[in-house]
Amino acid sequence: MDIPQAHRKRQLADKLKLGKAWKGADKEADGYVFVTGWGEPVHPDTVSSLMASLIKKHNEAEDVEPLPHARLHDPRHVHATTLLLAGVPVHVVAARLGHADPAVALRVYAHVVNEQLAEAATIFADRIDGAA
Repeated sequence: MDIPQAHRKRQLADKLKLGKAWKGADKEADGYVFVTGWGEPVHPDTVSSLMASLIKKHNEAEDVEPLPHARLHDPRHVHATTLLLAGVPVHVVAARLGHADPAVALRVYAHVVNEQLAEAATIFADRIDGAA
């Protein structure tokens, strides 16, 4: 059994055990992936502090490459930046991030888009120079 299936199985067992005391969604499709022991969504601050403590615990171990401080939101930015630098269109990245309007992603990741614009100008100039 893979990790997501095992996690879901434990979550459903918790739901069954609590019965009417379960505060989560009734339908599986409406539920959250990570919930408290009584079915409510985990507060983002809880996950943020857990991330910091996991990084600290990792860094205290012997013979490990230390991890830098990271906020919960940082992997989201890495994901978006990586996709944009790989040439994925902004509207696709915005949809993956849950932005209703790609303009939000354009504002947040303008530095990445500007790098792409400069690269496109260089490519164009190289092609023009090669054609001359």
